[in-house]
Amino acid sequence: MDALSGAHIAAWIERAADVMEREKALLTELDAAIGDSDHGVNMARGFTAVRSRLGGLDHGDVGALLKGVGMILLSTVGGASGPLYGTLFRDAGQRAAGAAALDLAALAGCLEAGLDGVKRRGKASPGDKTMVDALSPAVDALKAALSAPAPTGGPARSPLMDGLARAAEAAQAGALATVPLIARKGRASYLGERSAGHQDPGATSCSLLLRSLAATAGV
Repeated sequence: MDALSGAHIAAWIERAADVMEREKALLTELDAAIGDSDHGVNMARGFTAVRSRLGGLDHGDVGALLKGVGMILLSTVGGASGPLYGTLFRDAGQRAAGAAALDLAALAGCLEAGLDGVKRRGKASPGDKTMVDALSPAVDALKAALSAPAPTGGPARSPLMDGLARAAEAAQAGALATVPLIARKGRASYLGERSAGHQDPGATSCSLLLRSLAATAGV
């Protein structure tokens, strides 16, 4: 696979909806420790809503499709995550406006635009114990893959597939790395030092989202 079409993006959302439903209890458990205990339910509800409305979105324009996903998430996820995930997809879609498909460079640009939007909306930076701690290293991994040599010693895969594999791994590592951090944004920040020792639910759901994208591409 060399590029992601609208059909691939739709398949990603379908897979993400399944994953968010399956991992709802995990996300709720993580959020119970440092938040409102609603992250799992909110994410599952939002992505289920998107899946139910995919047929009404424009699959021929990847930018319009991503923006449509963002607007549905904005209105259905709830809590603090709704505006953040809505912004991620909306701003990524704005960067991809008019595109029929996204290659590695275009995808990296879209997710970087989404990351910038999330950072502005949430006033968060890496190290603040938020979804940015998973999304930022994933974007860095995608950008690094643009100039990385082709992987050796395993099955051949396209630059896009290699980049997605790297991004998924980076996001998962980023989510795990939130455990010792002290939260500086959101409800978890009210706990101060007591927020340390817990994995951030937003970073975890972001990792699940990016791993779902990689799996959709077959990596």
